[in-house]
Amino acid sequence: MIEKEFDVPFVAALALREKQIQQNYRPIIAVHKWFARRPGTLFRSLLLSEFAPGRLEDNFFLKNDLRGIRVADPFMGGGTPLLEANRVGCDVVGYDINPMAYWIVRQEIEHLDLKAYREAADELTCWLNEKVGHLYKTTCLFCRSHQADVKYFIWVKTHPCHQCHENIDLFSGYLLAEDRRHPKNVFVCAACGELTEVVDRKNPGGCHSCGSLLELSGPAKQNHCKCKRCGTLNKYSPRPNGPLKHRMFAIEYHCFRCRPKHQGRFFKKADADDLTKYIEAESTCATLNSPFIPDDEIPSGDETDRLHKWGYRKYSEMFNARQLLGLALSCKAISRLSDLSLRNALATNLSDLLRYQNMLCRYDKMALKSLDIFSVHGFPVGLIQCESNFLGLRNSVKGTAIGSGGWLNIVDKYIKAKTYCAKPFEIQHKNGNKRQIMVPGEWIGNGNGVAGGEGRSVSLNCSSATVADLPSNSLDAVLTDPPYFSNVQYAELMDFCYVWLRRLVKDETEGFTNASTRNVNELTGNITMERGLKHFTEGLSEVFSRMAKALKPGAPFAFTYHHNFIDAYFPVAVAVLDAGLTCTGSLPCPAEMGASIHISGTGSSVVDTIFVCRSTGTVPRRLLGNSPKEIADLVKDDIIQLKAGGVTASRGDIRCLIFGHLIRFTIWQLKQSWDKQMAVGDKLATVANQISKLGGAEAVNSFILDTQRKDKTPQYKTMVKSARDAAQFSS
Repeated sequence: MIEKEFDVPFVAALALREKQIQQNYRPIIAVHKWFARRPGTLFRSLLLSEFAPGRLEDNFFLKNDLRGIRVADPFMGGGTPLLEANRVGCDVVGYDINPMAYWIVRQEIEHLDLKAYREAADELTCWLNEKVGHLYKTTCLFCRSHQADVKYFIWVKTHPCHQCHENIDLFSGYLLAEDRRHPKNVFVCAACGELTEVVDRKNPGGCHSCGSLLELSGPAKQNHCKCKRCGTLNKYSPRPNGPLKHRMFAIEYHCFRCRPKHQGRFFKKADADDLTKYIEAESTCATLNSPFIPDDEIPSGDETDRLHKWGYRKYSEMFNARQLLGLALSCKAISRLSDLSLRNALATNLSDLLRYQNMLCRYDKMALKSLDIFSVHGFPVGLIQCESNFLGLRNSVKGTAIGSGGWLNIVDKYIKAKTYCAKPFEIQHKNGNKRQIMVPGEWIGNGNGVAGGEGRSVSLNCSSATVADLPSNSLDAVLTDPPYFSNVQYAELMDFCYVWLRRLVKDETEGFTNASTRNVNELTGNITMERGLKHFTEGLSEVFSRMAKALKPGAPFAFTYHHNFIDAYFPVAVAVLDAGLTCTGSLPCPAEMGASIHISGTGSSVVDTIFVCRSTGTVPRRLLGNSPKEIADLVKDDIIQLKAGGVTASRGDIRCLIFGHLIRFTIWQLKQSWDKQMAVGDKLATVANQISKLGGAEAVNSFILDTQRKDKTPQYKTMVKSARDAAQFSS
């Protein structure tokens, strides 16, 4: 059982490494972007802890066959629990109200003829190269070849001066590239626009072209910018008929002829020929009249209102003409494919490509690459935008893709993802060495194209699990990663891809008839749609109750959860109690990467609590607590076990671990007297009151802080060392 066999240090070490480079550990996720994917190693560990006889560490790197086990995920999202269950032979049932989630999981599991896919992708990229390849060529500053390849076009937003009508470049700073991945710092001259490379960032000196002093700080600050021509202080705002315009000012390119003897990257000011090519793209795009370019209005929303403030009214306005040209031509070619499987695969690729082919992407001046639009799980509107090479570049010697955001990058990732389906592997770290361990006999798919695979059942539903109608006693487990109340507005973000994808798949796919992926029944907090904690609680309770009814007696209902605020945990307790379940375990596991842009520096937790619930079950007395000190002792044990797995719990992590244990004990205390017929508000109040009786989070934290002040004692060090030694032994 999970409560006994789940090895926290072992799983934490695996999950931590996976989240650092998730596509290397689970290439399947590269089929298409989805948000906040939990580590596959976690759900594999939950399955094996519950159903595979023996120790988890003995089974993890071996073939496992769990045929006959039926697993459901009522919030499948990117599909991680279902993929892991499907891989070890389980029958799977998934639900998601968002059609993009349904589409992505379907594409992840669906069999694909890789040879035919490679040929179709090659034909597409070759055709696109004939049509638009010349628009991504530039002149090398060193050898003067006109065949150098553009990696990134860098643009700055402009605003007409209210007084003299001169266009103002909205530079917040003039540093284009830092000296971390390039020998020197690259500055844009505020006077002439030329690029100068310097050693000292703080004292850059003069422009190598015009001699003007280089500046680190730019004039655009706090929504205001002074006009250089007349000195008027302008508040920059959208134009009456749309978003601000852009001016191309720099290019990072790649010259294959000069590369062997060149140090660092290639940068240049956009020249007249570069600007002429963009004008050509504008002219060609204007004549297209493509049915594939979305003219959909952007609806109001918690995330999309930011776009409205910047003047974006239609999704098509988020792209420049060259991007629209390439995307429209791609759609045209994909729509003509007669093979449905290949058409869907390339349509998925195009949908994922959109993340990099838009004018909200930013240039990372440290990493020297394009940041995709969803790098912060929102719609960040910056002043400097990055346009990636639409086709992508390939190193002719190594054969690997150069840069990011082009068709070649997306196709390469997709091939790796689908190859992993047929030949999954695990990464093992032992004695300082890392090795890839193939697991023959396991595979991901719907049975097509695999010998003996026809007996495996895959049922995916583009619908809310609040209306799921599963037979009683038909499930052996429910594994899921439910919505975290108001953390990410999935539907608002995924509409960005959906409005393009639905033009390619039309009415052929379930859920793609609506204009938007948004749904009033989506279980996320949303101010715009007036969905609050009560709505979230009601929906979560209905889903948990339906899944619990379908579970076999004593079967596990395990789910991950974390949130910065204890109030967001109240619906979890209500849902578990309404479902007639009890919480038999709360286990810690890293679930996010702390260095992620949307997490770094926010104080948010990267550790989830895994709640394990059952209709019947027992809990050892040592895992029960009725006082802040007893709960703190359990949290401290979690901290030590995480530390043994290489995870140092932050304050945010500890806060969420406390919340998890408080909710578990609250469920335990209330399960006998719980009245499911209470009003939702009363249920939430009852949970809040019980948490207060347990002392609350601050009281628990005070005991933990007291221990942390003494955490250099020999006793504490011995506990950590013992746990760490156990983790190393188990790996």
